[in-house]
Amino acid sequence: MSNIYKNRNQEIDDLKGEIDKYRPFSKELVKELREYYRIGFAYTSNALEGNSLTESETKVVIEDGLTIGGRPIREINEALGHSDAYTLLEKLSDNKMVTETNILELHRLFYFRIDENKAGKYRKEQVFISGTDYLPPDFSDIPKLMKEFINSMSELKASLHPVYYAAKLHERIATIHPFSDGNGRTARLVMNLALLQAGYPLAIIPPILRSEYILAIRLANKDNVDPFYNFISNVEYESARDYVRLLKHYKH
Repeated sequence: MSNIYKNRNQEIDDLKGEIDKYRPFSKELVKELREYYRIGFAYTSNALEGNSLTESETKVVIEDGLTIGGRPIREINEALGHSDAYTLLEKLSDNKMVTETNILELHRLFYFRIDENKAGKYRKEQVFISGTDYLPPDFSDIPKLMKEFINSMSELKASLHPVYYAAKLHERIATIHPFSDGNGRTARLVMNLALLQAGYPLAIIPPILRSEYILAIRLANKDNVDPFYNFISNVEYESARDYVRLLKHYKH
């Protein structure tokens, strides 16, 4: 994998420089970008977890509040919940750091329609991850592991490139697996919160890369983090290119 995915952080920084030339964005542009990414991020993040809603169906659910015939209610609730979490993501983007409260609230907003009793709360049972031999930590260790993780954030942020720092937040949540369900979506929300706080665009992982993404996470679970860092670097590079394309299109 390391031969396929390389560090593109300098190229990302160059694209960020292009994006910054368009700032400050007009209110109209901010609105257009907000709704574009609200739908696209919800669709891709849910699809990575097996949600069968198409991007068009996700748009209908979120923007029109309609259900889709033949689709499970859970999938509808996942789309609505991700939209709610995205709203908070934007509100928190002006902050300097991600906090434990932020992580819990992002999970709560995404998950409360699915299971209100477990939304925004660390798991109280042991869980297993299908398709891997990785065993998440015992639930009794979760509060301590999360505290240690949160306390390490300042040092991590100071020592890592912003894209790698964001990827590290994702990796730690995926590895600790603090919630009964919704860990992947929460990890991607937190990763993207860190990117927004650093002035970078959202990293959108297309469902077509699901197998590569899962493999990179599994390697990171076992302390081989470079393939995952570089995978996210490549995803962010492509996302930044798309962001520049949108800005150029809007300009004209």
